[in-house]
Formats: sequence, structure tokens, C-alpha cells
Amino acid sequence: MAIQCIQSGVTRVGWIGLGVMGSSMCGHLLARGFATTVFTRTRGKSAGLIERGARWADTPRAVAERSDVVFSIVGFPSDVEEVLLGADGVLAGCRPGSILVDMTTSQPSLARRIYDAASAKGVRSIDAPVSGGDVGAREAKLSIMIGGDREVFEALQPCWEAMGKTVVYQGGPGSGQHAKMMNQILIATNMIGVCEALLYAYRAGLDLNSAMQSVTSGAANSWSLANLGPRIINNNFDPGFFVEHFVKDMGIALDEARRMGLALPGLAMAHQFYLALQAQGHGRKGTHALQLALASLSNIDWPSRV
Repeated sequence: MAIQCIQSGVTRVGWIGLGVMGSSMCGHLLARGFATTVFTRTRGKSAGLIERGARWADTPRAVAERSDVVFSIVGFPSDVEEVLLGADGVLAGCRPGSILVDMTTSQPSLARRIYDAASAKGVRSIDAPVSGGDVGAREAKLSIMIGGDREVFEALQPCWEAMGKTVVYQGGPGSGQHAKMMNQILIATNMIGVCEALLYAYRAGLDLNSAMQSVTSGAANSWSLANLGPRIINNNFDPGFFVEHFVKDMGIALDEARRMGLALPGLAMAHQFYLALQAQGHGRKGTHALQLALASLSNIDWPSRV
């Protein structure tokens, strides 16, 4: 079946999931002139987009019935199954030729299952998880990792351009999710280093802002240090990405690693630290709230003097 031409002002877009990142991402498509229908579990989160011209639908299925391309970005694999494959889900409302794009970080095996179920109905499916957090979503600078058929990826270029800065095709169905697992493994252990370094500087009596100025200009710099280090120093643990979602992602990566016969001890250790952080009641804070769990190990009440 021929792939539809994606054009603003012509292509109808559906969007499911208006959380920390989804609302901004959907807003960028709306700003590009795509007629947009939205659904999210908490209807109040859609108010700003409705004011800008988006339409509301009562179910994911209803979104699909009004759309040519449906994007979703929800929380957990169980949510993905419900909104895409459920009785009132997206696929139930899709017509042959529609395109389904799941941008949730989820299981590669689930992405392949969605691809197969969609193909059986003549629907094209793409897995397209993202990295960049709330800032990347707001500024349309996300890294988007694509799995699925290359020709569908290429057809969706106007949508990728609206949301992301780095958009890379990774391979067949599930490949985008595997690339995102690589991304999360890198972040997990790097965040331990960021938090431990700040704890060390604090206990050594350094001015943390001055110390940050030195280390972010050298080889030790990273996105997490440069962007989340200042938030940690200022005791701002608002989420760019939820701890509870990161715990889910690390669990997926560890499951995939076991399946492939890989030992990833650094990731396993980071997972344990984040499980402790979640158990301490910080699951809805940002991933950089790891500082709170690590500070408690040294009996530091962060930030006691920052």
C-alpha cells in the first residue's frame, strides 16, 4: 500500500499523552499547521492545546478515527498496550493506510508486536522514543530514535522536523527502542557520577557554582552535568523525566540484557539506587533527584548550606 504524503494543512494528526514532554511535542505539530485531535487521561492537561485549536476526543479509538497519523507518548508498556491495542485503542479506530507512531520508551518486543498487529490491518507502525527531557521537548531539540520501515520514517519527515533536532533511523521494528535503551544505560551511570561529584565538592567546602564552572568546560562535562547539575545545586528536583519512568526503562534494559546474555553491572547498580530513591517517596521527581538518595548515605541533608 502506498504511503500517504504528510503535509501540514492536509494531514490530520492525533496525539495521545500530554505529560511533561507530550504537551510540548504536540504543540509543535499544532503550530506547524497540522489539524490535531488529542486525548489524555487527565482532560485538564489538554486545555492549552484546545485553546490553540486542537480538538478533544473521548477515547484513543476516537482519536484514530479522526486522524491520518496518530502519535502516542504515555508512561509504561501496559499503558502502551491499552491505548494502542486495547478494545477502545488506536488500532481499533485506524483505517488501512493510517500511520501509528509510538514515542513512549517501551519494550522492543512490544514495538514488534504492535508492528505485526498494525500490518495485519494495513496500518504502518513506527517506534520512535525520544531523549532530551522537558527542555528538549519545549525547544523542539529532541533526539528521536526510529524503528520501523524506512519509507514510513522518510514520509514523516515534516513531523520529525517539528519536534526534534537529531532524528536517526535505526532499523526495523523495535530498533528505536533498542537505541533508547542504550541512551538510558548511558544516563543511568553518568547520573551517579554527577551526583557523587557534587557531594564530594560540597563536603570539601567548594562553592558549587564555581566548581561547576570549571568542570563543565573540560572533559568531564556531560548533558546531565550541564543541564541538571544547576537544578541539583538549587534544590530543584522538578521532573524533566520521572524517576518512576526511569526505573521502568532500566528494568527493560536489564531484561533485554539478560535475554542477550549480557552482564551490565553498572546499570544493575544504578537500578538499585533508583529503586531506593523511589522507595523513599521520590518517584514523581526528576531523575536528578538521585542526589537525595546518595546524600542520605553520607548523612547529608541536601542542600544544607547551598
